[in-house]
Amino acid sequence: MPHDADATTRFKRQAGEAAAQEVRSDMVVGLGHGSTAVWALREIGRRLAAGEITNVRGVPCSRAVAEDARAAGIPLLDLPGPDDEATGTPFIDLTIDGADEVDPALNLIKGGGGALLREKIVAQASRREIIVADADKLTSALGTRFALPVEVLADAAGLVARFLRRLGAEPALRRRKDGSPFVTDAGNHILDCRLSPLAAPGAAEDLAAKLGQRAGIVAHGLFLKLCDELVVAGPDGLKRLSPPAPTER
Repeated sequence: MPHDADATTRFKRQAGEAAAQEVRSDMVVGLGHGSTAVWALREIGRRLAAGEITNVRGVPCSRAVAEDARAAGIPLLDLPGPDDEATGTPFIDLTIDGADEVDPALNLIKGGGGALLREKIVAQASRREIIVADADKLTSALGTRFALPVEVLADAAGLVARFLRRLGAEPALRRRKDGSPFVTDAGNHILDCRLSPLAAPGAAEDLAAKLGQRAGIVAHGLFLKLCDELVVAGPDGLKRLSPPAPTER
């Protein structure tokens, strides 16, 4: 049952600050986007300023997060370029990010803030991904409460929308308050897709595969087998949950 705004903010802060305690000196940390992950970012900044941790560098999941990180005093790194030396190991030690919906297997819908492409890049480049959320984000199946964001090339939005309707989705172009299309940091548009809950075994994986094969789709908000730990806060307190199956990167 949804909680009042003050309680929800308190739960988000509890989850974010708890996850930030996992950051250690000399780590490269992925800094997630959203109203829960921002509490982790601020706590990392506080711990750096207090001298509790040192030489922590952040990889932001959006331009807005980069601004927040600079304000919090967190030094930033760029993602490695194609000519940088490859070591074969994950670039990021730990990422702390939020989610819009979490199912019992700790699969996620993300992208409500519009940063899903960069969030997935950072997640896949991380040794460990901690997701922070308030208890209202927990659902029995993905698609129960939240529309699935699908990032698309602007010129392909109409064709992709037709494809999504054939899959049974109800896509709607995300718009700004002034009515103009929302534009991601990468210059793309987002179709928010209402779905029937992905409750059947393999339903989320099947949909992710179809979306991943379609030209014009840049990224989608299904984050499957990427969450190593969920830190969730609610009326019953703070809980840490692990996925039933190993993550895949």
